[in-house]
Amino acid sequence: MESNQQHLSQETAARLVNWDFAAATAATLVAPGPKMSRREIQDAVADLRRQADDAVSHVHRITGLDAAENLRDSQVLIVDRASWAKANSQSFAALMNPMLQHLAKTRPEAVNSTNTAVAGTLTGAELGAVLAFLASKVLGQYDPFAALASDNPAKTAGRLLLVAPNIISTERELNVDPTDFRLWVCLHEQTHRVQFAAAPWLRDHMLEQIGALSSGLMDKTQGLPERISQLAKQLSAAARKDKQDTPSNGVPARQTDVLSLLQDPEDKARLSHLTAVMSLLEGHANVVMDAVDASIIPSVKTIRRRFNDRGANRGWLDKFFRRIMGLDAKMRQYADGSKFVRAVVDKVGMEGFNRVWEGAENLPTEAEIHNPDLWIQRMGL
Repeated sequence: MESNQQHLSQETAARLVNWDFAAATAATLVAPGPKMSRREIQDAVADLRRQADDAVSHVHRITGLDAAENLRDSQVLIVDRASWAKANSQSFAALMNPMLQHLAKTRPEAVNSTNTAVAGTLTGAELGAVLAFLASKVLGQYDPFAALASDNPAKTAGRLLLVAPNIISTERELNVDPTDFRLWVCLHEQTHRVQFAAAPWLRDHMLEQIGALSSGLMDKTQGLPERISQLAKQLSAAARKDKQDTPSNGVPARQTDVLSLLQDPEDKARLSHLTAVMSLLEGHANVVMDAVDASIIPSVKTIRRRFNDRGANRGWLDKFFRRIMGLDAKMRQYADGSKFVRAVVDKVGMEGFNRVWEGAENLPTEAEIHNPDLWIQRMGL
């Protein structure tokens, strides 16, 4: 009987979000990318693979992490935008299905079978629209949760996705040397791959934290529709205000705290920990990509300047969607994490900093990200 109930909860969870429809919607909505001949595409893919391979030795030299010498437990894939969206829909499914099964088992009234399929399709469509937007922006991504995806029979530890259309589109927009730019991007993404190889416990730790946060939200389903309605109204008002009040420099006049409507104090504590971890990972990768000089990437100064200037020229709608989808927060993670890593390395060296990969207890808190001396003191360095 218990086994039958578990099977039913799994089926219900699978209907709560139509992941296949999300991937199909994203593939329909997203633009294919710059026009290129078959030969140009083949050459670009081959070059991206070369740059990805070359980047690993630089990451090893800069970080001193021996894990960079053996990355056979993960994959490097050169993908288009639709493939990136499909891969992420699968990873989202792997991450969220345990939470959805928990909801189906503990709160069956919240997932009434008469409307589950319709709601799942609508949610899939909404997620597909989000993925379509992101699929045109992301240059690369290391997915440590790929082993959980149903399409990964090899169960590798993770996969690095390099989104070729976006990399090519960006290098053309910036008018920079393609080979230099591709290596620069690969340095950042391969650093993420090395991080999880150096800290094999990190994936399960993040899964545990994400699961606790997600289950906490599902256990608070009561009142969630009202909070989502309030969120929608706030975002709508913010969109109108941003359009009206955006100054000449293109920066919106007011920020919207999206997550504050959805998290109670316990959830905020979990989110604070995950924010600190993400800031660490992104900041560390940024420090590595900025550690190379003209002897490695001849046009690196030009690339950095033009890439940073690019963000200031986005329109209000792009900025708004980036903010509500967390991309602005991600950029802050780059900055905050980079400051933390540089401060620690300056004071105790890369070897001292690398203690962060030894165990979950060595991960910095959000307070320590903003005050690196606190982490240095706690580590006894």
